[in-house]
Amino acid sequence: MDNDAKILLVDDERGVRRSMEKTLLRAGFDVYTAEDTLSGLALFKEAQEEGEPFDLALLDLHMPNLEGEEDPNAGLKLLSKLIEIEPELRVVVLTAYDEVERAKEAISRKARAYFVKGRESELIDLIRTL
Repeated sequence: MDNDAKILLVDDERGVRRSMEKTLLRAGFDVYTAEDTLSGLALFKEAQEEGEPFDLALLDLHMPNLEGEEDPNAGLKLLSKLIEIEPELRVVVLTAYDEVERAKEAISRKARAYFVKGRESELIDLIRTL
């Protein structure tokens, strides 16, 4: 993936979101952030409508869902919505824990990868590969 790729980052933890945003910006990516699934979905739809869609989405797994309630599967639900809108979208699901069953669920919903937070240099490599 080109360094000028447009990336949507959705994570409810402000510190994590800011840190990842800075890392992605330094790597040359065009990054847009959202703090929850509802604002992430809105940004995604807006970009689609403007004819400037995202190339990749990074979605936290556990955050408030589309109804605003804490949900350990909110990222998976958002993933399904985004893929419904753009079937070829490259999505990476982010999580704090390496859980095999949740990873399988993410992949079955068409995520391209399941990534444990905290290894930003490896995430940059993964993005470039996708």
